[in-house]
Amino acid sequence: MPHFAYKGRDKGGQLVEGVLEGPDSGAVAGQLSAGGITPVEIRPTQPPPRAGPGLIERFSEEKIGHIEVLLFCRHMYTLLKAGVPIMGALKGLQESAENKGFARVVQDLRENLDSGHELSVCLTRHPKVFDPFYVAMVRVGELTGTLEEVFLRLFSHMEFEKFMRDQVKSAVRYPSFVVATMAIAIVIINIFVIPAFAKVYQGFKTELPAMTQALIAFSNFMVAWWPLMLVALAALVFGFRLYLGTTRGRLAWDELKMKFPVAGPIVLKATLARFARSFALAIRSGVPAVQALTIVANTVDNVHVARKIEAMREGVERGESVLRTAVATGIFTPIVLQMVAVGEETGALDELMTEIADMYQREVEYDLKSLASQIEPILVVGLGVMVLILALGVFLPIWDLGTAALGKK
Repeated sequence: MPHFAYKGRDKGGQLVEGVLEGPDSGAVAGQLSAGGITPVEIRPTQPPPRAGPGLIERFSEEKIGHIEVLLFCRHMYTLLKAGVPIMGALKGLQESAENKGFARVVQDLRENLDSGHELSVCLTRHPKVFDPFYVAMVRVGELTGTLEEVFLRLFSHMEFEKFMRDQVKSAVRYPSFVVATMAIAIVIINIFVIPAFAKVYQGFKTELPAMTQALIAFSNFMVAWWPLMLVALAALVFGFRLYLGTTRGRLAWDELKMKFPVAGPIVLKATLARFARSFALAIRSGVPAVQALTIVANTVDNVHVARKIEAMREGVERGESVLRTAVATGIFTPIVLQMVAVGEETGALDELMTEIADMYQREVEYDLKSLASQIEPILVVGLGVMVLILALGVFLPIWDLGTAALGKK
């Protein structure tokens, strides 16, 4: 990813310079804005020289995951609340970090803090670890003097996100395993089992049933062309991943997966729960609604829903209420819209958005518990049809042969 040298002004009007990594200058400008810096100049540059890990360390090093950032929030809250200076807190976290990659990130934060930068600015140097929402919340904490409280809220928020992701993954694990097992079974049967039966059927010297002929023809095709089929499958997967890498492809896929039977509504509820929780955290921390919607749009991990949230932001910028813009999206239930209306009227929108997140979370938990009972009949029917086709194709010739033999007697 290219690097960009930037110059900007912080809230106090002080000149800030540095180098950031990003896909383009617009993304770098977004990172700076999230950190409270107004960019003045952004230009491509060479990456700054730094002592990186050796080749062996790079391959053996663990990736920085969600859990490292989650624990970082909790430890920072505990240390700052206990009165430990931020440099001392970061030093202790660096020394105790088990993940060497994350330890280097903390070391970089310390070095940049020691150079006079604010913590939110230092976080923008690591966009793959700290997303814009995280940076913006830390910036709010710095401006309001409630950094330790912001870290506690971020910890609760990230814990909730981890819970939702784990729930969705556990829900799709069982059906994915069953479908993969069925696919492997079909491949083994067509390559090894049916050819053995086909040799036996050749000795019958009689016309085989249509079902058996179809199975043998498909088996012969797989045996003859399996290398080409394997290459085609790999090309299909690779092409699909490339398509998802485009804006249009990601938008189409994110919209499509919410229309899947059974699983689609669960994905939508989980996404909206993350949105409601993030929006509530931003509002409670003092972020204006327009800026909060802009930041939160990047946290829902769904381009389709992010577009809806961006439409809400544009409506709020025009002076419309959050309720009216939420109605226009068409993705919220009437109960949720009523809660948004009450929140705006009473000035407790953050509390009501938290209630919405809790409601969606409860619904997701209930749906996930009943997901197995909903998917199991579909899987059983699919497995039964496959077994029936194989049984008829394999045993019909034997049945016909036995019937013919009994008829001759």
